[in-house]
Formats: sequence, structure tokens, C-alpha cells
Amino acid sequence: MTKYENLKNIVAAMEADVEKFYNGNAAAGTRVRKALQDVKKAAQDFRIEVQEMKNKGK
Repeated sequence: MTKYENLKNIVAAMEADVEKFYNGNAAAGTRVRKALQDVKKAAQDFRIEVQEMKNKGK
């Protein structure tokens, strides 16, 4: 469950920067893109964990 919590935390942490970006702060856009890259990696790690757990059941 920790990988899921990590994914949720990354998304929650970037909320302020998303708002700043849409209000015209270009530097916040760079931080949002970095956070989205972190989301991508965390989602992939989580996906692998789920797949491994599923395959153990067979």
C-alpha cells in the first residue's frame, strides 16, 4: 500500500504549483512537469508491484 500512498502524495504536493501555473507562473510549469515525471515513475513502480502480486496468486 505504500506505493499507492506515495503516488497520492506526489499528486497532492503538486496541486499548488498547478494552480500557480494556470495563473501565469511559468516557473511553476517546470515544477509541475517534474512532478508529473515523478507520477509516471511512481505509477510504473506501482503497476509492477500489482502485476507481481497478481502473478503470485496463480
